[in-house]
Order: sequence, then C-alpha cells, then structure tokens
Amino acid sequence: MSANLTASSDLPLEYQSEQSKMNILGFWIFLGAEIVLFATLFGVYGVLAERHAGGPTQQDIFVIKDVLIQTVLLLTSSFTCGIAIFEMRRNRLKGLITWLVITLLLGGGFLFMEINEFIHYVHEGAALQTSAFTSSLLVLLGTHGAHVALGIGWAILIIMQLLKRGLTTETTRKTFIIGLYWHFLDVVWIFIFTFVYLEGLVG
Repeated sequence: MSANLTASSDLPLEYQSEQSKMNILGFWIFLGAEIVLFATLFGVYGVLAERHAGGPTQQDIFVIKDVLIQTVLLLTSSFTCGIAIFEMRRNRLKGLITWLVITLLLGGGFLFMEINEFIHYVHEGAALQTSAFTSSLLVLLGTHGAHVALGIGWAILIIMQLLKRGLTTETTRKTFIIGLYWHFLDVVWIFIFTFVYLEGLVG
C-alpha cells in the first residue's frame, strides 16, 4: 500500500496492514536475539571485570562526568524518539521528521563522546590486549556503539523515505521499528551505566 493513509482505522498507521503486523512481530523476535547477545557480553564482563593483569582498573580510566553526559544525551534521544512516534500517529509528517532529526543529533553527540572515550582509554593504556578487563569492556561498549551507529544510518534512510513517500503503511512501520530499536539501545545503556560504570567506580 503506497497511498497516504487517513484516519480510517482505529489502529495506528503502522498496524494497518497484515504485512506490517508480521514485520513488527518479527522485529520483536529479533530484539530477543539481541538481548541474548548483550546478556552474553554482560556475563563475560562480569566474570572478567576484576582481571586487570597489572593494567588500568575501572577507577583509573572511568570519567563519571563524561559518562553522565553520554547518559543524558542517549536518554534524551529516547524521549525525543517517543515524541517522533507520537507525531507520526497524529499524521504529522513534519513533526515526525523534526523530532527524528533531533533524536539523531543527540545520538550523534553520544557516539562522538564514546569515540573520545575509547581514545582516552587507549591513552591510559587500556587497549583490547591489555587485560581481560579491558578487552571485555571494549567489546561490550564497542558492540553497543556499533549498534548506535547502525541505528543512526538506518534512521537517516527512513527519513529519506518519509520525505519521498510520506506516511504510508510501509514508512510508518519502518519508523515504528527504528523507534523500538532505539529504545532498546537506551535500555542496554542503562544496564551499562549501572553495572559497568557505577559498580566499577564504587567497587
């Protein structure tokens, strides 16, 4: 279905076709696999976090001020992403795109700070090969950062489709799915902030 939709159904736009419903369900299943992936990385980090091999410890390399800024940026982006979906469901294309762009700018700020964080770690001698702690930390953070970068690129492509096609069953479904993905990354970051940074600084 490629024509613009009107409020002809009580269902949100992204649920107004069977294909969209199946795709959204499939993405929830995909997120289940992503949960397993990150749970594995958290488990590995939990086992190796105290194995410093004479290298830097959490207290040596973590900068809580920078981590707090990253957290504010990413959690705020989750809020703006929610507003974007709200605008989509009110059939407001301009508002949807505006809030998606704001979300991506916040996500880009987070990614910029994370790259600087990695540079800081390397300067402090915390590279992949330094210790079991640093390797498990960098793999966990790097995997999350790669997901954020993927999400930014994915959302840019969706914005291009929205500008070209407007609000259709296909574009609203894609937008809703990227919203789910973005919120998932924020939830993962909350766990990273709590169990990696906070626990590492007070441990």
